[in-house]
Amino acid sequence: TTAAFGVLEDPLFADVFGPGSRAEAAIAGTSSRLPAGLAVSGRVDRLLVTPDRVLVVDYKTNRPAPDRIEDADFAYRAQMAIYAAVLEEIFPGRRIEAALVWTDGPRLMPVPENMIARTLDQLASGH
Repeated sequence: TTAAFGVLEDPLFADVFGPGSRAEAAIAGTSSRLPAGLAVSGRVDRLLVTPDRVLVVDYKTNRPAPDRIEDADFAYRAQMAIYAAVLEEIFPGRRIEAALVWTDGPRLMPVPENMIARTLDQLASGH
């Protein structure tokens, strides 16, 4: 769609689509931050791995896109928190960043670290 191509050309997204980033990257594993027995095996839309950081991005097509990350569906926030927790295990010592790309806009919406931590706590306590 035109909106998706707009994301590719937007300078805000340069890192996500720049050299070294991968599309449809496989992620598999678990984390001590996840509820016991919960493991993930899937694909993320974009993954950027550098020596000091890892950026995981998932596309969402909701229309209209929410104005704030707090208004995004809990399932989306949980998905990104789980990815972040697993990536922490795979890439210890690197800063893990997660973001949603809303194709309606398009808009890159980072998921803050404190929201990831809060979401993982909610998952551990049964939401």
